[in-house]
Amino acid sequence: MVQVDVVWAYAFGAGFAACAARQIEKEKTPFNNKWYTFNLLFLSILFAPSGIYLLWQFVQWETMQVAHTFTDLPAWLVCGFAITNVTQGILGYWVSYKFIKNKNYYAAHANWMWSWILFWFILVCGWDCTGYQRFLYDASVHNGVLWTPGTHMGIEFFWKSNVWWTLIAMAVCFAPMLIYAVANFITKGIKEDQTISADQAPNVLQLLAWSFGAQWIGCLGLAILAALMVIGLRDFTGSILLGYLIGVPLFIVLAQLLLFRRGMPMYLIAKQLYLKEPGESLSMKEIKIIDIPIGRLKFYS
Repeated sequence: MVQVDVVWAYAFGAGFAACAARQIEKEKTPFNNKWYTFNLLFLSILFAPSGIYLLWQFVQWETMQVAHTFTDLPAWLVCGFAITNVTQGILGYWVSYKFIKNKNYYAAHANWMWSWILFWFILVCGWDCTGYQRFLYDASVHNGVLWTPGTHMGIEFFWKSNVWWTLIAMAVCFAPMLIYAVANFITKGIKEDQTISADQAPNVLQLLAWSFGAQWIGCLGLAILAALMVIGLRDFTGSILLGYLIGVPLFIVLAQLLLFRRGMPMYLIAKQLYLKEPGESLSMKEIKIIDIPIGRLKFYS
C-alpha cells in the first residue's frame, strides 16, 4: 500500500543492516560494500516493482481505498512512490549503519522493530481508525464496488481476494533474500567473532524464528495494542484527533519503558540475533530456556 510501503522499505533496509552488523562495523563507508548492494538490489528489483504492480492492478486497495481510478493519481505521486520505495530503504540501512558504527547493535535492531510496529499500525489503524477495514477489502471481487466505512471482507479476504493471492506470489519472490539475510549475514558475523564460541551461537532455525516471529507476531501484536489505545481514547474523548495525539505518544513512552529498555522483552528478543555488542562479555548464565519443536532457545544475560 502506498501509505505503508515507505515505512516497510525503511524497515527492510534497517533489518538488512542489523543482520550484517559485525561485518558492517568493519566498513569505512556505508555505501561501498556488498551488504548495501544486497539491500539496494532487493529494493530496486523486487520491492519497488511490486508496489508499482499493485498500484496498477489494484489501485483502490494499494491506495488504502483513497483513489478510485487511475485518473485520481497525479503522475508525480506515482513517481514519488516508486522513488521512496528505494530511498527509504537506503535511509533505514544508513540509520542502522550509524548505530552499528557506534557499537550499538541493539539500537540497530530496535530500529527495524519500531519500523515494523509503525508499518503494522498504519495497516491496522490507519489515519481514521479504519485501517484494517481498508486493508481487508478488495473491490476486484465485488464487481468494482468501492469501499465504504464499516465494509470489509473479514477473514474471507485471505482466500477470496485477488489481492491476497498476488501478495502470496510476491512473498514467494521476496522470501529467499529475506531468509538469506538472516541465515547468512548473522551466522557469518557470529562465526567471525572470536569472542563467541561455537556452542554459544544459535542455529539458523532459531535465528529465523526470532527474527520473523518478532516482525510478524510481536510487532503486529504491539501495533494492535497501540491501535486499541487510540480507538479507546477516541471513544473516551469523542475526538479522533485527540485519540491519536494522546494515544500514540502514550504507547511509545510505555513501550519504551516496559518493552524496549535494555533487559526488557524486546531487548531480549533482539539479543538472540546479535548475542553481544563489541566489548560486552557473553555470560553463559541462562536466564530462561524455552522448549519448542525447533530446539532449545536460550536467553543470555
